[in-house]
Amino acid sequence: MADSRPARIAAFYFAYFCYLGVYAPYFSLYLAGEGFAAGEIALILALPQFARIFAPMGWGWLSDATGSRRGVVALSCGLTTAAVGMLSLVSGFLPTALTVGLIGVCSAAILSIVDALAFSVLAPHTHRYGPVRLWGSVGFILAVLATGAMLDVLPVARLRWVLFGVSLASFLIAFQLPALPVEHAVQVKGSLRAVLRRPEVIAFFVACTCMTVAHGALYAFYSIYLVAHEYSKSVVGILWMLGVLAEILVFVAMPVLVRRFSLRAILLASFVAAGVRFAAIGWGVDWLAVLVAAQLLHAATFGSFHAASLAVVHRAFAGPLQVRGQALYMSLCYGLGGVAGTLLAGATWVPLGSAATFGISALFGLAGAAIVAWRVRV
Repeated sequence: MADSRPARIAAFYFAYFCYLGVYAPYFSLYLAGEGFAAGEIALILALPQFARIFAPMGWGWLSDATGSRRGVVALSCGLTTAAVGMLSLVSGFLPTALTVGLIGVCSAAILSIVDALAFSVLAPHTHRYGPVRLWGSVGFILAVLATGAMLDVLPVARLRWVLFGVSLASFLIAFQLPALPVEHAVQVKGSLRAVLRRPEVIAFFVACTCMTVAHGALYAFYSIYLVAHEYSKSVVGILWMLGVLAEILVFVAMPVLVRRFSLRAILLASFVAAGVRFAAIGWGVDWLAVLVAAQLLHAATFGSFHAASLAVVHRAFAGPLQVRGQALYMSLCYGLGGVAGTLLAGATWVPLGSAATFGISALFGLAGAAIVAWRVRV
């Protein structure tokens, strides 16, 4: 009988990335529609990133303590849905910021736990992660295109109800995730600290943090940036879609890439691509062809980068350390790096200008490449 567990994980990826496909490209537009300034938008969007610094470890501990990854993911999705529903009850900067921060705390570890579950189910064939994860990208594409078309004809305030609907769907589908127990092994007690002391692991986390800092301006202001340059919301959605479509192709090709190239080589190419991508966005916004090419580089700056990084974490954090390793990856890289990148973008967007802000993003991408070339050996 065929193993249905990868398909059930793929279904969850699809549903949850529908939620992200509504949130990531358009929530900044929703905040702008609520009348918030650039600095306020950056601060609000930084709060979920801040939650990723500490919340994933707490969720990871709960997953380890209960032995039920599915149960913890379902709980997290349920609380996220309730928090998203609160958006319709609040107004003003502080209430909105607190609500968005709560959403960030509730959802901080969903993907890290599901990623760890996916790698456990697929072991020893972890190269099959890409073809499973690509269904999340499919969900993202469908959501981003449908939402962009909707916002061209409906008020942006409707976005909160769309967010609630897709969040509710991911909550319901979470109950179909495989009930794979968390591995426990007393003999590895204390090994988390030992792994974190390894120089190549430290360098890896620093480099990955540089990558998420580089993406700060993209996730905070890219949609606002394009609309300000007179691109329609449908075009904005299509550009986001192109990036994720390129990401899908990389996930499909990842098993071949891993066989032909080392993880270090894949990471190095991804960081160099980030430098090129963000420079192109900053200085080529008036040329649609440049923006299209830059978005296609998302295949490297997220697709190959994320898949290779998860493989590195899977190798470095063995057995029962996998959930905490994935949570730490989310905390340090997407949490700390996300906060720094978003706040940096908010601080430079007005005084330095959009082109310079994306130029700074490009420099962080190249800094990550230098660190990988210097110290990372995988």
